Amino acid sequence: MRIETLQPDEVFVFGSNASGAHGGGAALFAYECFGAVWGQSEGLQGQSYGIDTMSGLEVFREQARRFVDFAAQHPELRFVMTEVGCGIAGYTPAQVAGFFADAPPNVVLPESFVDVLGAG
Repeated sequence: MRIETLQPDEVFVFGSNASGAHGGGAALFAYECFGAVWGQSEGLQGQSYGIDTMSGLEVFREQARRFVDFAAQHPELRFVMTEVGCGIAGYTPAQVAGFFADAPPNVVLPESFVDVLGAG
């Protein structure tokens, strides 16, 4: 599913880098279309939410945990996730989908993550 528009209560979840330089991939799309803030790598930014996927798996895992907690605290929002970490960062869904295994129902995981988690 390609995300092109959002409803007012939806948030686009994308992979970022530590400097918040949203120069390519989903990060650039978030910057151009959904209010991502240049220089902010993590967290809610306009109608988007960044997760640093470029600083290694431990940082990625920790930021994914914080995202899952944030989403649970904001049931009024619907978080639509890209294949976070599976583009420019170079990870596979098998490597990272588990970071989102405890995501609440208001997080819409990409199909490839659902496939990996369902196989577990």
